[in-house]
Amino acid sequence: MLLLDTHAAIWYATDDPSLGKRSRALIDTAVRAGHLAVSAISFWELALLLAKGRLAVSLPADELRSMLLDTGVVEVPVSGDIALLSVSLDLHPDPADRLIVATALLNHATLVTADERLLNCKQALKRHNARK
Repeated sequence: MLLLDTHAAIWYATDDPSLGKRSRALIDTAVRAGHLAVSAISFWELALLLAKGRLAVSLPADELRSMLLDTGVVEVPVSGDIALLSVSLDLHPDPADRLIVATALLNHATLVTADERLLNCKQALKRHNARK
């Protein structure tokens, strides 16, 4: 399973060239296999970024979410196990990142991210640089 970090999901939904060619190929393969996922917390983070004017996307959060889900992306809910694991991670304090990493770990997923903090974190996390 591939799990998209919030920005990678936005790049995928909006066909942003920031998403690397290799990443797009991996994502397309995962979609066809039904193995592409986004944490539900990413939709919260997306809505928050839009509300604060920190994201230059012209679509509202619910439309972006629908676009992703319509492509076959699986939305992974934030479970109690994910919430509990997120607190114990050796990771920076950003709650969304902690929940996304915990989601990847518990689902044995590869996290597609361009966040240097996540690409370089000490967690035993499978990851792929979204810019490649």
